[in-house]
Amino acid sequence: MPNIKSQKKRALTNVKKAAAITSEKSALKTAMKSVIKLISAQDKEGAINALNTLNSKLDKAVTSGIYHKNYAARQKARFAKAFNALEKSV
Repeated sequence: MPNIKSQKKRALTNVKKAAAITSEKSALKTAMKSVIKLISAQDKEGAINALNTLNSKLDKAVTSGIYHKNYAARQKARFAKAFNALEKSV
């Protein structure tokens, strides 16, 4: 632990920030898994809702600086492509 008061405060804020980032990443991964599960189950209505939620979470992660905008764009395209393949097969 640091001895300087401002550095003690900084260490605490770093822990809080790391916890927030971990939580947001975990929620994003969960959203991705739910989209994959719904697409594989051929659930069109559930998949579109989950896809909208995922896109929102990806945008939020880019805004908060957790992921790069190209990563979010790539993931959106990947899941949209999977969803469009589901629409064509049904």
